[in-house]
Amino acid sequence: MPRAGSGQLAERRALRHYRLRGYRILATNVWVAGYELDLIVRRGRRLVFCEVKSKSGPGFGAPEEMVDREKQRRLVRAAEAWLARNPACRDLDVSFEVISVQQGWLRRLALGDPF
Repeated sequence: MPRAGSGQLAERRALRHYRLRGYRILATNVWVAGYELDLIVRRGRRLVFCEVKSKSGPGFGAPEEMVDREKQRRLVRAAEAWLARNPACRDLDVSFEVISVQQGWLRRLALGDPF
């Protein structure tokens, strides 16, 4: 389960979102290669590395805007390290997503080419 503190509610909502859509939760809040992976989920041959972002108010943009190119680079590096430690998942179709929670709304966004 997600850790206590900042973002806990958003991470719980993200977990529920994926579970309701048939995904199996493989890991939450995993530290690897010096970076954190919020959620790792799988459905069939699809493996998703998900970053969860939330904001309480409308100021300063949307939560997903915090996932800039540098953050995407770190996500990819952590995902590569996680896959190296989990060889059974190496041949799956990997994707990267952001769950954005703001003012009660949850949005799921696919990251384009994160490289």
